[in-house]
Formats: sequence, structure tokens, C-alpha cells
Amino acid sequence: MLDRLPVEIVERIVAKIPDTDLIAASKVDSVWWQEVRQEAYKRWKNYATTIGHVQALGKPFEKRNIDWISFEDVNDFYKRWIDRLTEDQLYIMEKMLRNGMVVDPQERETIEHALSEQRWGGDPWGLNWEWNEWTQQE
Repeated sequence: MLDRLPVEIVERIVAKIPDTDLIAASKVDSVWWQEVRQEAYKRWKNYATTIGHVQALGKPFEKRNIDWISFEDVNDFYKRWIDRLTEDQLYIMEKMLRNGMVVDPQERETIEHALSEQRWGGDPWGLNWEWNEWTQQE
């Protein structure tokens, strides 16, 4: 039944599927596979954009334009937010890679590097910074 739905309906359904179930929907047929692939790329881009915006929010901390009493709390929140977004983005990227949705060799290399960094406890996007780095730079 799902393989007979019009493309417009498939687009709407796919857009509402959570990240954890998205790739499974690609198994219905080739139309669903294409729609899931497009949606996964869109989510990947959205995560990257959001991470960029969150990183921009951290710029005042890097310039020391903050109240040092609250810095540690804000820094912890900021890092948890970035970590969560990164985990969600890497989840989508890994599922796309494992299911043959990534055909560009450069994208494949980017994903493999980011996943490797994450597995070894690294920071795949180079966003990790510690507040001690800033206090000891005098």
C-alpha cells in the first residue's frame, strides 16, 4: 500500500519521520528511497546550520565579554547543546553512508573522518574549547 502513494504524500510522511526511523522508510521502494535521501540531506544541512548558529552564540565567550561567575554554567550548557546536535548530525550521516545514500567521495571521506573522530572521543568539527584555555592566556 505504501508503495502506491503519490510522491507529494510520501514527501509529507517522510518529513515527519524521526531521525531514528528515517532510513528504515527508504526500504519501501525507490520513490521512498529518493525521498528519504533528500530528507536526510536536508536534516544534515539543518544540523550543520544550527551548529554554526550555536557556535556563533559562543563568540562572546571567546572574547571574554561575559560575567566570569556564570561562565562555567553557560559553557557547560553550550557544550552539551553542541554535543547533542553533533550526535544527531553524525547519526544521520552514518545511516546515510551505511545505506548507500552518499555517492560523493568527498562527502564520504568527511563522514568517515567525523565518525572516526567521534569513536575515539574526539571533536569531529573542532568545536571543543575549554574555559581554562582562556583564563591561562595572559
